[in-house]
Amino acid sequence: MKRTFLALLLVATFATQATFAQTTKVTITAAEKKIAENITAAQISNYLYFVASDAMGGRDTPSVGLDITAEFLKMNLQRWGFKPAGDNGTFFQKFGLRRDVIDPKATSVKYNGISYEYGEDLARVGGSGSISAPIVFAGNGWMIKSKGLNPYANIDVKGKVIAVFAEGEPGGRSITPLPAGVTQADLTGTRGTDWADVNTYGRANGAAGVLVLPSKFLADNWSEVTAQFGRGRMVVDKLTPPTPATPTGPSFSLLVASPKLAKAIFAGEQGDPMNGATNSFDVGAGKKFELSVATKTEMAWTQNVIALWEGSDPTLKAEMVAVGAHYDHVGTNPNAPGPDKIWNGADDDGSGTVAVLSIAEALAKAPKRPKRSVLLVWHAGEEKGLWGADYFNKFPTVDIKKVIAQLNIDMIGRSKAAGDTNPKNKELSGPNDIYVIGSEMMSSTLGAVVKGTNSGFLKLGYDYKYDDPKDPNRFFFRSDHFHYAQNGIPVTFWFDGEHEDYHQPGDHPDKIDYQKMEKVTRTIFLTMWELTDLKERPKVDKELPAELKQR
Repeated sequence: MKRTFLALLLVATFATQATFAQTTKVTITAAEKKIAENITAAQISNYLYFVASDAMGGRDTPSVGLDITAEFLKMNLQRWGFKPAGDNGTFFQKFGLRRDVIDPKATSVKYNGISYEYGEDLARVGGSGSISAPIVFAGNGWMIKSKGLNPYANIDVKGKVIAVFAEGEPGGRSITPLPAGVTQADLTGTRGTDWADVNTYGRANGAAGVLVLPSKFLADNWSEVTAQFGRGRMVVDKLTPPTPATPTGPSFSLLVASPKLAKAIFAGEQGDPMNGATNSFDVGAGKKFELSVATKTEMAWTQNVIALWEGSDPTLKAEMVAVGAHYDHVGTNPNAPGPDKIWNGADDDGSGTVAVLSIAEALAKAPKRPKRSVLLVWHAGEEKGLWGADYFNKFPTVDIKKVIAQLNIDMIGRSKAAGDTNPKNKELSGPNDIYVIGSEMMSSTLGAVVKGTNSGFLKLGYDYKYDDPKDPNRFFFRSDHFHYAQNGIPVTFWFDGEHEDYHQPGDHPDKIDYQKMEKVTRTIFLTMWELTDLKERPKVDKELPAELKQR
């Protein structure tokens, strides 16, 4: 892309600032190291065996287990003398969760004038309003230019329900499985232009909705499908406009059909997807799919946990260094195969949860206070879409513009053992290594402090492989720090890498490398301490990724 003279001048200016900032000298004193030594593997293990116990039920958002974890954090913060920084003098920032609950008895489903039963024959994944539209079949629904795939080349989807079929388990970026021979890495370029799943394509081209036909996986798990989607998707109330009782403009619904309904739709047609048909075609001339949904609104509540450790400098204590983690995971799945039904989330993100708690305890035991204040935030709902971090940054309980940096801890407890050949552990970091993301992306000064602290202390193997907004895994955009970065706050994210138990029921506390956690947590603590003592707050002096310019 051609750059203007002004753009080149700005880049040159940033480069000069970066060079200057890299000279920032970090000196870790013996006294500071002694404070960090209050963080121990035994202490971390003790806390994590509680937070990731079966009794917490996987800490889903919302859940009793998550609420108990919040109370556990509050109890410790109170006894250590932290200042509540949530709502109304409490440690909690409450936020409401809303969802539409479908009334099956008042919901009508028809095809070609024949009635079917909602819940038995159809489940709605998302959307609102009623549908009365013809159906068009579009193969597996994936348009991927780089692979020469385009099931929409000879059909018009406007005003129609797009039926799609693909064998396999839904996952990745869509409810429909990727085509055979295609991986997430093949989805390059711009979503919607260079590639699109059926949901993306349908919305962009005026479709009335998507009807996912029952693969063997969906048919075998039909009771779970209806249980999971029958109550609608939960959203954060204040972050999502309410669905109007009478929708204005075109609505768009994402639906899943039972084998019975799918068989009726394709009976007598030119092809049957369940029997191998893949070519796109209009289904049932003159026949319509009709859906009239009756819903009511259901509310639930959850909370972020927020605490402040006040600084000692009369002026600088008005500013804060934020340290955070998400304390939720994905809960319990009673329909999961095998005996283990609880996703304990020891590494994700029990490790970050108790690391921040250990940092809090070390602050409380320190013989002196840092110059700036320290803000500790445990976010809820990260697994549902960074809910807690988004809510806190849009409705902060403190002056968010006084936060000079945010240090995010999300999965720091697992290590790749010597000789491990499991391909799922290929990118897992070793016992003395950790991925560092974001520190080099916004602020030269923050990057220099992060590197300098580590170099002057334990000399961990900092791996910057994912410190790039173009990383195909998009890790920079997938954890709580992202919303702080959108708020113009320099961030750093510590991460051990995905592994065999990532989002699996086997993520248990007995698999954690507690010595590694001790080293990483002590290093993050001292990084925080050095930031609290800086004469000036770190400047944002890097050209930001496009996603950070949208806020």
